[in-house]
Amino acid sequence: MTVKVAVVGVGFIGTVHIEALRRLNGVEVAAIMGSTQEKSKQKAEQLGVPKYYWNYDELLNDSEIESVHICTPNNMHFEMCKKALLAGKHLVCEKPLAMSVDEAQQLSKLALQSGLIHAICFNVRYYPLLQQLKSMVLHGELGEIYAVNGSYMQDWLFFYTDYNWRVESGLSGKSRAIADVGSHWMDLLESTTGLKITEVIADFSTVHKTRKKSLHAMDTYTGKVVHSDPSLYREVPIDTEDYANVLLRLDNGAKGSFTVSQIHAGRKNRVYVEIAGTKQTVAFDSEHPNYLWVGRRDGNNQVIMKDPSLLHTEVRRYADYPGGHNEGYPDTFKQLFKEIYAAMTSKEHKIGTKVYPDFSDGLREQMLCEGIVRSHLESKWVSIL
Repeated sequence: MTVKVAVVGVGFIGTVHIEALRRLNGVEVAAIMGSTQEKSKQKAEQLGVPKYYWNYDELLNDSEIESVHICTPNNMHFEMCKKALLAGKHLVCEKPLAMSVDEAQQLSKLALQSGLIHAICFNVRYYPLLQQLKSMVLHGELGEIYAVNGSYMQDWLFFYTDYNWRVESGLSGKSRAIADVGSHWMDLLESTTGLKITEVIADFSTVHKTRKKSLHAMDTYTGKVVHSDPSLYREVPIDTEDYANVLLRLDNGAKGSFTVSQIHAGRKNRVYVEIAGTKQTVAFDSEHPNYLWVGRRDGNNQVIMKDPSLLHTEVRRYADYPGGHNEGYPDTFKQLFKEIYAAMTSKEHKIGTKVYPDFSDGLREQMLCEGIVRSHLESKWVSIL
């Protein structure tokens, strides 16, 4: 049985989805949809996809398409997800799930009622050594967790001439850095430790109060050409954060903090998390994703290498290559999609089981992000229900 998939949105992340899907057995990328007929046709030819659409309703009417991946700007997620579920399509949505908690609640409820697969793309948790860290926590190897800290750092919006739809609150939402990459950090923390964030206090900074928007559209992460001709730009005010610090409290009494930035020069896409327990501390750095650092007070520190034969038994399925054969960012999407499509084709799978991140996780992150935005605006601790 082959599941035919359509990917909606063919920028940077849509292409990542297509490449990962093509690495799975029993899955075919059968169609794509871009923002215009010309772009859709061009991308289909470039990527070797047999069908292309530029009208979403027409795509959903294609009876061959069983599953849809939503990789569009955030403000389109709610309506596209709702229509896909009502059309009977399995669904994978990029984060954030929606633009508000209310929208996310509606989608989560509808998805459960539909009986369809509904997944949110929290791929970061699928690094093999983050799965190893999760297993170590479950086995009690860290002891009682009392502190967490970390960061998600990027520099792709470092210059004032760097512009993307994500800096526009009307397209991305009230938060940018926190919602875009901070959501990944919080998801990996909660999914790895099993703990929940209960309270937050945040402080945002918008370094570039205005940005020069190029009159020529560019995909995310593509190299920016800085033109000397001012007529090629339009100056626009920015109301989303470039940088943010968050203090947090967890449901077991542990304390923590994390920083997100999209303007730290030289940090291209670095996720870092450090979890301190009463037995040992463990740290993961996505710039060195095949190593896990373990710190001890009464013995030598250790570096765990990504080698399936050395990982916990239940973790080995997340590492497809032997030791010394590195796995990284593209592999996290493959591992996530492997779980989603295995569930889709399994007769035993029940909707609502926590095999992969689903819309309830998308709702959870929406609640966290809105709580963090409120904390920044009101300059106080905010409880997360």
